[in-house]
Amino acid sequence: MSGSHDQAHSHDHHDHADMERWKHDGVRVIPGNQLDPNVPSTPGMDRKAAINFARAGAQKLWAGTVTIRPDAKTGAHHHGHLESIIFVVKGKARMRWGEKLQFTAEAGPGDFIFVPPYVPHQEINASTDEPLECVVVRSDNEAVVVNLSIEPAEKPEEVRWVDPIHR
Repeated sequence: MSGSHDQAHSHDHHDHADMERWKHDGVRVIPGNQLDPNVPSTPGMDRKAAINFARAGAQKLWAGTVTIRPDAKTGAHHHGHLESIIFVVKGKARMRWGEKLQFTAEAGPGDFIFVPPYVPHQEINASTDEPLECVVVRSDNEAVVVNLSIEPAEKPEEVRWVDPIHR
């Protein structure tokens, strides 16, 4: 009988510790004006980390913002097993994908773009005079990018999509 009492007490203690932990390790708000600019970027692009392990303790996600200069294009690549979500805040995004980047779709403010694992793709700012502003979310903190030797449908410029995920 005392064994079951000890078990219940131990279980209650564990629940109490978990209940206390969430008070200090619970929801985090990262103000938009306090994103981390200390992530790799290239000329014509401004990338900032919002959610990652270092900033928020995220174990399975990376999220941040990217602003890409007008008419910028990446080379063909994929992100291995990672899933990606791109939310267009401002501007016009063009995505090309496929074994020869033969498929295309465009997205504007308020649109979401989903890039499944292993899909060869190219990101493009479809505007020649307006920056493209997006929020990017990845399914892991892992930095996976596989550059492909596909002849891009739209020739990349010197600006590459670079961040902790795209190296």
